[in-house]
Amino acid sequence: MTARRKVTTVAVLGIAPLALAGLTATPAVAHGSMTDPVSRVSACFAEGPESPDSAACKALVAAGGTQPLYDWNEVNIANAAGNHQSLIPDGKLCSAGRDKYKGLDLPRGDWPSSKLAAGNHTFHYKATAPHKGSFELYLTKDGYDPTKPLKWSDLEAQPFAKVTNPNLVNGEYVFDGVVPKKSGRHLVYSIWQRSDSPEAFYTCSDVVFGADNGGAATPPAASAPSEEEIADGADQSTVDHNGHGGDDHSEATKGSEASEKAEKPAEQAPANAPVPNSASAPKADSGENLAETGGDSNTPYFAIGGAAALAVGAAAMFGTTRRRATAGGRRGR
Repeated sequence: MTARRKVTTVAVLGIAPLALAGLTATPAVAHGSMTDPVSRVSACFAEGPESPDSAACKALVAAGGTQPLYDWNEVNIANAAGNHQSLIPDGKLCSAGRDKYKGLDLPRGDWPSSKLAAGNHTFHYKATAPHKGSFELYLTKDGYDPTKPLKWSDLEAQPFAKVTNPNLVNGEYVFDGVVPKKSGRHLVYSIWQRSDSPEAFYTCSDVVFGADNGGAATPPAASAPSEEEIADGADQSTVDHNGHGGDDHSEATKGSEASEKAEKPAEQAPANAPVPNSASAPKADSGENLAETGGDSNTPYFAIGGAAALAVGAAAMFGTTRRRATAGGRRGR
């Protein structure tokens, strides 16, 4: 092989991986969880998936293993589109009806909790993949019993806090709300509905107003996972930011009621259940910007175009080099 051919071959081989990398580029999807007040899954992940401290988190692991905690930022329904109540059965609100996260639905009064008081409060929601959308926060009604399965009718009819596209500060969505007056142990239920996709995320945060009436002798305090803990657990996570995590056939075959109901027409919500505002329920992706930090729906096409342009440019460069080499050879004869 001539020196000229060797150079051409090496250059082409060097560009091929770049073109393939462009072809596989895809935008990220949303993931995250409430960190103030701390969600159940966040609190148990922070305690350590392999050896959690609290009895409630140990029970969660016993019910569903450690993987739900490593995937703490993925309690979602890929095709919710605002139909939260028709897709999530009573008693399974904290898991979003997903069998994988069934340990989050355990009815008990000793879940790690956050102190909360009536009045203005600044909420934090860790966004491991930020996206535009709306947040709705619901509180349980007076008389809520944490030792019984959580039902839609246990929540107040209207959200006490609602915000669209809140500010993203240091990787967290931060927004304010006015907390109503309550006493004892309650639960904050959050719904994060994306505006660029049907996907929605759900969290349960156990909170205490004043004295704890949950029945736990020494109620454990909930702590949000640190950046170091999140980084340390990333290698064990199965969450794919180019898809929707466990919302695939492998999980659906395990009996996830949410997956089964998603294939049926939406059912009418119970008359006594709260009605989350879904006036702006998202439709299928229309090609608008998808993520504040993940590109948009045109990203793959731009990547392909860039790879193709790179290949064309390379071909032109090699052609020019070859012509120059040929001309030089003729002059040397």
